[in-house]
Amino acid sequence: MHDVILSTVSALKEGLLSKKYSSVELTTEYLDRIKTIDSSTNSFITVCEEAALRQAARADELIKQGKAGILTGIPYANKDIFCTKNVRTTCGSKMLDNFIAPYNATVVEKCMDAGMVMLGKTNMDEFAMGSSNETSFYGRAKNPWDLTRVSGGSSGGSATAVAARLAPLATGSDTGGSIRQPSAFCGISGLKPTYGRVSRYGMIAFGSSLDQGGPMAHCVEDLALLLSVIAGHDHRDSTSNKRGPENFCRHLNKSVKNKVIGIPKEYFSNNLNPEIHLIIDEAIKHIEKLGAKIKDVSLPSTSLVVPTYYVLASAECSSNMSRYDGVRFGHRCEDPNSIEDLYERSRAEGFGDEVKRRILMGTYALSSGYYDAYYEKAQKIRRLVKNDYISVFKDVDFLIGPTCPSIAFHAETFTHDPVQMYLSDVYTVSANLAGLPSLSLPAGFSQGMPVGMQITGNYFRESELLSLGHAYQTNTDWHNRYTTQKLGK
Repeated sequence: MHDVILSTVSALKEGLLSKKYSSVELTTEYLDRIKTIDSSTNSFITVCEEAALRQAARADELIKQGKAGILTGIPYANKDIFCTKNVRTTCGSKMLDNFIAPYNATVVEKCMDAGMVMLGKTNMDEFAMGSSNETSFYGRAKNPWDLTRVSGGSSGGSATAVAARLAPLATGSDTGGSIRQPSAFCGISGLKPTYGRVSRYGMIAFGSSLDQGGPMAHCVEDLALLLSVIAGHDHRDSTSNKRGPENFCRHLNKSVKNKVIGIPKEYFSNNLNPEIHLIIDEAIKHIEKLGAKIKDVSLPSTSLVVPTYYVLASAECSSNMSRYDGVRFGHRCEDPNSIEDLYERSRAEGFGDEVKRRILMGTYALSSGYYDAYYEKAQKIRRLVKNDYISVFKDVDFLIGPTCPSIAFHAETFTHDPVQMYLSDVYTVSANLAGLPSLSLPAGFSQGMPVGMQITGNYFRESELLSLGHAYQTNTDWHNRYTTQKLGK
């Protein structure tokens, strides 16, 4: 069944329905591959072998009874930020190393209801704070194209699992690029939906006004399949949009002829690696050949998005991390001699350096005397960023540019320079500040490493966004490239 792991989800689905193989056999193939390869890539924190085989057997029964849904029997991996009942949910942190979730996140619930098979929980930057997966308490997930390079963050484990063919699909979360940046670094496709499109219930919070769950996969068609399962209104999430379920595959083959593509001049500055500049230029020319029209545009607030994002995200982090106090759940220090000692040592021992850094930054930005200078000003700039997009989408249908200013960098490159690490998010964070849907897909290679192209659309235009991405992938094969590097034992 080795060739099966290179198949699209549609092909896997066809194999299940035609009885070419069972879900149990398919799941066993992926579990065996995880056992062999994940010692090299470190993409999983927890592998749920017994539960996965039970779910696969149940899926086979549903298929036999003719009750299969669009993804029944398909294995997938869950980022370890989604609460999963009776399964350890760590968020990549020592603070939650012993936490067994008592309930399922809505995303997990929807995947279970669809008959999907959860292989396990994937590695991630601690509490989703990072751009390289290096802040994980469990060590970094390694890039399967070059194990000395980072997989990106914070959804680096999910990106690695998909890229190394340890799972055909994975969930991720995106606060400032955490689906798109690792997708670009690892040569897969990833989508950050419109804020509110996918429920945040049960998704452990980092920056509540920015966080958004979404799908990661080999190709755009597979993204559409998973998004069709996990999207939809959830009354348990007050920020969930009231739009109901949607079939995002329905318009995949729609023509992109006469669609207007905006090219933001700010995305092609001197900060962009010249090779990546050429690769994205070629991708844009390819889309133009499909009948789309190209238009130069400007997003004037681009230079302000990184500092704005890190003020707002850190402020929300400061608030969300206050619940981890050693009292109700999570890490608790030994033999505290007072309530203050319990709080201080539990948090000092449980949180890593990056989480502590962001808590301090956020608390400072919210403190008396600095709130107006930092947090309130950042909120005003956020509105300017949103206005830039509102203005530009009057004239164009999509915006295209690079996902990242460079290819995946070597491990420890920015360990002692967090500000430089933050700048790797320069092209991704603005979509989170504005709440827009944004897609990253493979567009070429530089120095043997994948390069991602980012396509951003207007609110709730995921179907059109996926249609453009699918048209590009139908006429190129970058998404079909597979690392031949020897992995595993």
